[in-house]
Amino acid sequence: MTGSRSRLYKPALIASMGLLLVLSGLLQRRLNHDRIDLGVTRGEPLGSTAPPVLVFTTVALGGFRGLIANALWLRAAELQEEDKYFEKVQLADWITKLQPHFTTVWIVQAWDMAYNISIKFSDPRDRWQWVQRGIELLRDEALKYNPDEPLIYRELGWIFQHKIGQDLDDAHVYFKTRWAREMDQVLHGTNYQALIHPQTDDEKERAGILREKYKLDPVHMKEVDDEYGPLEWRLPEAHTIYWATLGLKRAKKEQQITLRREIYQPLQLAFQRGRLTEITVGTNKQYQVGPNLAMIPRANKAYERMMAEDPEFRDNIATAHRNFMKDAVYFLYTHNRRSEAEQWMKYLIAKYPDATAYDARNPSKPPQKIADLTVDDYCVARVTEDISETSRTRVQQAVEGFLINSYYSLAIGEDDEGTANALFAEKIWARYQKETEKQKGRIGLPPLDEMKREALRLFEQNYPPLLMNQLRTRLGLPAPAGVTTNAPAANAPSGAAISQSGQAATKK
Repeated sequence: MTGSRSRLYKPALIASMGLLLVLSGLLQRRLNHDRIDLGVTRGEPLGSTAPPVLVFTTVALGGFRGLIANALWLRAAELQEEDKYFEKVQLADWITKLQPHFTTVWIVQAWDMAYNISIKFSDPRDRWQWVQRGIELLRDEALKYNPDEPLIYRELGWIFQHKIGQDLDDAHVYFKTRWAREMDQVLHGTNYQALIHPQTDDEKERAGILREKYKLDPVHMKEVDDEYGPLEWRLPEAHTIYWATLGLKRAKKEQQITLRREIYQPLQLAFQRGRLTEITVGTNKQYQVGPNLAMIPRANKAYERMMAEDPEFRDNIATAHRNFMKDAVYFLYTHNRRSEAEQWMKYLIAKYPDATAYDARNPSKPPQKIADLTVDDYCVARVTEDISETSRTRVQQAVEGFLINSYYSLAIGEDDEGTANALFAEKIWARYQKETEKQKGRIGLPPLDEMKREALRLFEQNYPPLLMNQLRTRLGLPAPAGVTTNAPAANAPSGAAISQSGQAATKK
């Protein structure tokens, strides 16, 4: 080879490579169009919104990127077996850049962040960062490239329902508090019209944050609330339902049941603990949850609708519906709403005549048909069962219910019954706290004083002012500002008195 040819050889090779890359890009574009026309692609080719590095790798590598992604995926599986999740996350990030429509990688990567990596940290703040990262990966990145993939919506809803909503993680209270604060700042209550058609600078700013940062459409939020609400958007269950309903619109028939579960299961949780109470101590705002009995009619309607829309899985949904109805009767009864409890028990029996219940007072006794029990027999048996277990939700509602019953009895002059109910509530609370002493941070109940104040607030909301005034008189509490009463003050029975400790705490 002569000197002149040698000097031209390398530039010629480089020019040839450049030409081949250009031709590859043009052919890839044509192939993308053909794949869409033939219906053999799961998503649109990447557009101008994708990062340049992602566009480059998918175009330049062409079909080879699938082979590389498969090799990386095999290595990621090995890293999981070796418990090396940090390295696995990095590999998964490369795979999603090579194959952004590979749904499983997005889901597994988000799971690793929210579950496997978060628990490696003892500080709740560090754990929350990884849980947030898992949510953001699905919500902000995976859905950008796969907007019609129902599995991503399902997984996103599951993180809200399970990781944040349940109490299995030691830091779950911190998760719930952080999320409630974030939603509190952007929602300021839930004025849908102010978020859909913002007028003031503040409304425009908050509507922008809601859409751009949290990817929440206030129009769809209102639709969800109209259908299933009233929902408390500061709690994770509402967001599970939000994402599940979006996924359900895109799901094939065989995928719908998992998304339906992410609607009716959170609805049951929203009924059991969907009431959020703000507690301000000094400058620190905290939150406590409790039963939201107003959810019962809407949740019941949702169960009925899903059973009608999904005959194939009707029996599965009916099992959940029956359990929901049994809880509804019991919760209403323990909150001194006996007539409503009786109405829903009649509905339960009519709908599920073979529904049964165990009598916790006689464990060896076979289950009885609820149709053969009075509402008193059924609910007393349920109380006995619940106060003997360590379910925070059930025990908390039992304590709250007995306190409300105590206030009602005191208000109508039944001092002995009022004292008995209050003492029973205190015994349930004390027993549960003792049983869960080693897990107090994760599943402990609120202080008894706080629970008494919350029960008093609920009593004031749900009973006539005259009855509330009588209760204030019986407890020796001052009348609200601007209200005077001629009734003589009376000392409350010792077991029912509201503790005056913690005067710095206020509620709204």
